[in-house]
Amino acid sequence: MADRRTLLVTTSILAVGLIAALAIYVAAARAPDDSSDELTDSKQYLRQMELYGGKANVLAAELQHWFGSLWHGRRLALTVACGTVLVAAAYWLVAAPLPSDLEKGG
Repeated sequence: MADRRTLLVTTSILAVGLIAALAIYVAAARAPDDSSDELTDSKQYLRQMELYGGKANVLAAELQHWFGSLWHGRRLALTVACGTVLVAAAYWLVAAPLPSDLEKGG
Protein backbone atom coordinates (compact mmCIF):
# COMPACT_ATOMS: atom_id res chain seq x y z
CA MET A 1 0.00 0.00 0.00
CA ALA A 2 2.74 2.47 0.94
CA ASP A 3 4.77 1.52 -2.14
CA ARG A 4 1.80 2.23 -4.39
CA ARG A 5 1.22 5.62 -2.73
CA THR A 6 4.90 6.54 -3.02
CA LEU A 7 4.90 5.64 -6.69
CA LEU A 8 1.70 7.62 -7.30
CA VAL A 9 3.03 10.75 -5.58
CA THR A 10 6.41 10.49 -7.34
CA THR A 11 4.71 10.06 -10.71
CA SER A 12 2.42 13.02 -9.96
CA ILE A 13 5.38 15.24 -9.07
CA LEU A 14 7.13 14.27 -12.29
CA ALA A 15 4.03 14.75 -14.43
CA VAL A 16 3.13 18.18 -13.06
CA GLY A 17 6.71 19.46 -13.12
CA LEU A 18 7.55 18.21 -16.60
CA ILE A 19 4.26 19.50 -18.04
CA ALA A 20 5.02 22.90 -16.47
CA ALA A 21 8.52 22.82 -17.94
CA LEU A 22 7.11 21.97 -21.37
CA ALA A 23 4.60 24.84 -21.13
CA ILE A 24 7.40 27.26 -20.18
CA TYR A 25 9.53 26.00 -23.07
CA VAL A 26 6.72 26.46 -25.60
CA ALA A 27 5.85 29.92 -24.25
CA ALA A 28 9.52 30.95 -24.34
CA ALA A 29 9.83 29.84 -27.96
CA ARG A 30 7.20 32.39 -28.96
CA ALA A 31 8.67 35.24 -26.90
CA PRO A 32 10.98 37.68 -28.71
CA ASP A 33 14.66 37.68 -27.79
CA ASP A 34 15.86 40.36 -25.39
CA SER A 35 18.78 42.30 -26.86
CA SER A 36 19.59 44.28 -23.71
CA ASP A 37 22.76 42.23 -23.12
CA GLU A 38 24.56 43.73 -26.11
CA LEU A 39 26.21 46.42 -23.97
CA THR A 40 27.53 43.98 -21.38
CA ASP A 41 28.95 41.64 -24.05
CA SER A 42 31.14 44.24 -25.73
CA LYS A 43 34.92 43.99 -25.49
CA GLN A 44 35.17 47.59 -24.29
CA TYR A 45 32.81 46.93 -21.39
CA LEU A 46 34.70 43.77 -20.38
CA ARG A 47 38.03 45.60 -20.60
CA GLN A 48 36.78 48.39 -18.33
CA MET A 49 35.42 45.85 -15.87
CA GLU A 50 38.81 44.16 -15.75
CA LEU A 51 40.54 47.52 -15.38
CA TYR A 52 38.45 48.50 -12.35
CA GLY A 53 38.09 45.17 -10.61
CA GLY A 54 40.53 42.73 -12.13
CA LYS A 55 39.83 39.34 -13.62
CA ALA A 56 37.87 38.32 -10.52
CA ASN A 57 35.40 41.12 -11.24
CA VAL A 58 34.90 39.89 -14.80
CA LEU A 59 34.49 36.31 -13.60
CA ALA A 60 31.98 37.36 -10.92
CA ALA A 61 29.98 39.37 -13.46
CA GLU A 62 29.91 36.41 -15.88
CA LEU A 63 28.83 34.06 -13.09
CA GLN A 64 26.08 36.46 -12.04
CA HIS A 65 24.92 36.80 -15.65
CA TRP A 66 24.85 33.00 -16.09
CA PHE A 67 22.93 32.46 -12.85
CA GLY A 68 20.44 35.18 -13.78
CA SER A 69 19.90 33.59 -17.18
CA LEU A 70 18.66 30.38 -15.53
CA TRP A 71 15.42 32.14 -14.58
CA HIS A 72 14.36 33.33 -18.05
CA GLY A 73 13.13 31.76 -21.26
CA ARG A 74 14.06 28.27 -22.35
CA ARG A 75 16.68 27.94 -19.63
CA LEU A 76 13.92 28.37 -17.06
CA ALA A 77 12.18 25.34 -18.60
CA LEU A 78 15.37 23.32 -18.22
CA THR A 79 15.79 24.56 -14.64
CA VAL A 80 12.21 23.55 -13.79
CA ALA A 81 12.65 20.12 -15.41
CA CYS A 82 15.89 19.43 -13.51
CA GLY A 83 14.36 20.65 -10.26
CA THR A 84 11.35 18.42 -10.81
CA VAL A 85 13.51 15.34 -11.32
CA LEU A 86 15.54 16.17 -8.20
CA VAL A 87 12.44 16.73 -6.04
CA ALA A 88 10.78 13.53 -7.31
CA ALA A 89 13.95 11.51 -6.69
CA ALA A 90 14.35 12.98 -3.20
CA TYR A 91 10.74 12.19 -2.35
CA TRP A 92 11.06 8.65 -3.66
CA LEU A 93 14.27 8.04 -1.69
CA VAL A 94 12.81 9.42 1.53
CA ALA A 95 9.38 7.82 1.24
CA ALA A 96 10.43 4.39 -0.04
CA PRO A 97 10.47 1.73 2.68
CA LEU A 98 13.81 0.26 3.66
CA PRO A 99 14.39 -3.50 3.20
CA SER A 100 14.39 -3.94 7.00
CA ASP A 101 10.92 -2.33 7.16
CA LEU A 102 9.63 -4.78 4.57
CA GLU A 103 10.96 -7.78 6.53
CA LYS A 104 9.28 -6.62 9.76
CA GLY A 105 5.95 -5.98 8.09
CA GLY A 106 5.90 -9.18 6.02
